[in-house]
Formats: sequence, structure tokens, C-alpha cells
Amino acid sequence: MRILWKPSGFFRRLLKVESDRITESESLIALAWTSLIQKLSKAPGVFLLDQRKRFSTMPEIETSRSHFELFSPPSDVRGMTKLDRTAFKKTVTIPVLKVRKEIVSKLMCSLKRVALQRPGIKRVVEDPEDEESRLIMLDPYKMFTDDSFEKAELGILKQLNVNPQISKYNLELTYENFKSEEVLRAVLPEGQDVTSGFSRVGHIAHLNLRDHQLPFKHLIGQVMIDKNPGITSAVNKINNIDNTYRNFQMELLSGEENMMTKVRENNYTYEFDFSKVYWNPRLSTEHSRITELLKPGDVLFDVFAGVGPFAIPVAKKNCTVFANDLNPESHKWLLHNCKLNKVDQKVKLFNLDGKDFLQGPVREELMQQLGPLSKERTHSVHIVMNLPAKAIEFLSSFRSLLDGQPCSSELLPIVHCYSFSKDASPAKDVQQRAEAVLGTCLDACSSVHLVRNVAPNKEMLCITFRIPAAILYKNQTLNLEKHEEPPLKRQRTEKSFSKEKT
Repeated sequence: MRILWKPSGFFRRLLKVESDRITESESLIALAWTSLIQKLSKAPGVFLLDQRKRFSTMPEIETSRSHFELFSPPSDVRGMTKLDRTAFKKTVTIPVLKVRKEIVSKLMCSLKRVALQRPGIKRVVEDPEDEESRLIMLDPYKMFTDDSFEKAELGILKQLNVNPQISKYNLELTYENFKSEEVLRAVLPEGQDVTSGFSRVGHIAHLNLRDHQLPFKHLIGQVMIDKNPGITSAVNKINNIDNTYRNFQMELLSGEENMMTKVRENNYTYEFDFSKVYWNPRLSTEHSRITELLKPGDVLFDVFAGVGPFAIPVAKKNCTVFANDLNPESHKWLLHNCKLNKVDQKVKLFNLDGKDFLQGPVREELMQQLGPLSKERTHSVHIVMNLPAKAIEFLSSFRSLLDGQPCSSELLPIVHCYSFSKDASPAKDVQQRAEAVLGTCLDACSSVHLVRNVAPNKEMLCITFRIPAAILYKNQTLNLEKHEEPPLKRQRTEKSFSKEKT
């Protein structure tokens, strides 16, 4: 079936809009073409000659589904598990525009919309038949005929005395000309999810492959290295972060085994052995958010400091920082990074269990910070607990932590405690678990911030609250326990959470 019709005016614009919306996804292709046919069938002067719903913009050009597979790798690479770059060679026919070589630079700015944009392909090549001319490669998805030029483009062509006639050119594609997603979509079983994203940690691409991708893991790793400049190693996480030191086992998929890396985050530099410490580039925004909450002169206790993404930026703001991590490797690189960023004189380092840190150095410092002279204090005290899998359990260390008379409520420490939740109401779940450990209601003094979505139905959140004096001080805790009052009722906690989400 054909539509014997040459688009013009409104219909040409309609065809342009629909064709520009088409992506390489086959499902979207089908949807876009179906939508276009439905619109054309309702337009006056357009006739569908049969029910097969295929059409051509001109009798000599038939746009079919194969047109959108033009830049797909050869079909015989499907199922490849060991990367063979030579198997991706392919010759395609694309439209080109012949122009005089001296006007190429002037013309290219005006033809950005229709010029071909593919990895590793020059958009202007020599004309094999005329050394005084050049061929501008055009996007075959946008250029069906010379009528596909827009009015402004035709005006420039006329001004520069360029014939708008479109010619054909045989272009040889190689592995280098395909994007990583295109390579993996062609190789993996049809219909399977394609991995094209990863966490970048310096020169390392950190992937989290699914089971159906594992047979292709070494090929996937090599493609990530090939297609991402600066990446020289690709690793896959093979277990959850559930050990004492918060690092995970990883498998080298491709590239060099060097896990010593250097990263820049929020204008600070960090160096570490990625195989022995915890680092998540997706927490950059959260590190910045907490840093912005502190003012010069404030005090920060970082209970699970890692290699310093909270401690170092805060120290740079002329705050006093007490940073702790149980992992000896994290402690080593934390010290290194403090020196690297020139804040080693502002950060006191500890290599203790979180509970020992809270009940030792933190308690001692709080006794001084919140003592009799605390009325003269104008700075705030913050405690960061970034160990989402277990941090809430450590809140029990605050119960009856201090002796003496309570300080004023506005001077009490502010806690930022991280946690995961799979609950349907994650904010409420996190607050209730924190309340259960502390033994008090936090409605009046807490808020919950959504940090990020970790996995389907799994959120990472941060609950922030001032530690109630009744919990923090021994005498107050005893008085609280003597009252024979009914248990506190659980109340809604989603108000602050919903505000964060909006």
C-alpha cells in the first residue's frame, strides 16, 4: 500500500513533528507511526489505499520499519559473549548534500538540525568525484527528500547558491560508530533490559548487573570501557554491603585491576582504594545538603565518616569536626584526604566502633559543649550517622548519655540519621523505628528527607531531629521512667516527608 501524496504546508510540518519524535525503541517507533497514520487518515486529501497502514512520502521512497534499524548493529551479533569488534561492520546508505568546499563552515551552522550526528563519523567528507566539493552527511531520519528542508534552511541554501538536491552515499559503520546502548541492545537477548548506566568512581565503572546479564558480563564491561573516555576498569558488585566495614565484594569484568582511584566531588578531592572502602557518587547532593546546614563555628560528629565526604567539606567551612570510622582502610584514607584537602588541623580522627565513639569521644565533648558555659555558646552541634542499614540501632547510645542539668532546648544536638525503608509509608516507618529505639515521640522535633530511590520499593531516607533532653540526660531519663503514663501514640509523620518530595 502507498499514499500517493507529497507533503506540503501543514502536512509537511505534521510529518516532521512525528518523525522527530521517533526514537530507536521499537515499541515507540510503532506507536509514533500509528499515531501519524491516524492523523493523516483524518486529514482531507489523504487516502489510505488499503488496510496495511504502510506509506511513503513519495512514490520512490518508502519509509518502513527497516529504515529505523539503519543504525542498528548487524543482527548476527546477537548472543555474542566475547566481544568481536570486527563483527559490527555494516554499510548503510544515507542522504548527502553536495556543496562547494569554501562555504562548508558557513553552511554547517544552518544545517545543525538535519546534519548527521553519530559517534566517530565526520559530518563532512570529500566528494570522490569532485575535489572542489564536499559532501555534508544528513540525518536519514529527518531527510527523506530535498523537500524535507525547512523554509529557513532552503533560504540559506538559495543565498549560498547551493542546489538542495539530495544524493545517496554508502557509509561504512564500524564498532566505533555505535553507542554502548546500541551495541548491548543488539547483543543481549531480544526484549531484555540493557545496561548502559553505571556509577563512575574515578577511572572505574561500577555496575550492578542483573542475573540475565551475567552471561554477557565481560562483554558489557569491555563495552563500558570502550565507550566512556577515562574509564579503564569495569567492576560488578557481587554481594550487598552487609559486612562490618561497609565495603562489598566486586568482580573485575574488564580492564586493569587497579582499584586505587581519585575522584572530585563538590570541588573536593578524594583518593582511596575502591575495593576496601565505601564510596557512592550518587550521594553527592546529600553531602552538599548537610554541609549547607552547618555554619562556621559549628561542631560536627561524623559517626560513620568513610573517606570524608561529610567531614572534609564541613571542616572547610571552619567548623570543628570529629570524624570516626571502624574500617582501618577508611580511617587511613580519611587521614590522607584531610591532608590532601588541607583540613587536617580541623578534623580529629577516630578508628572506633560507632557505639564506642558515641559513648566515648562524643560524650566527653558534649559534656563540655553543653556544660554550665553553654549559655554563652552560639554555635550548633550536629551528629551525622550515615550507615543506612544499621544507623537507627545506634540511636540507643544517646539514652542517658550525659550527666548534669540539661542545657536549653535550642542548644541540644541535631542528629541526621540515615536508613533504608521498603515500607509503603517510608517516612512514617523510619520515624517509628527511631522512636522505638529512643523510647520517645519525635513528632515535635523531627523531619524526614527522601535521599534517593535505591531500588524498586526501597528508599534511602534521612531523619533529622534534636535529641530530647529527657532522652539525652540521665536524671531526665529517670524522671521520665517514673511517670506512669500510657505509651505515646504513634502519629502521622508523612507531612514533612511529602514537603521534601515536592
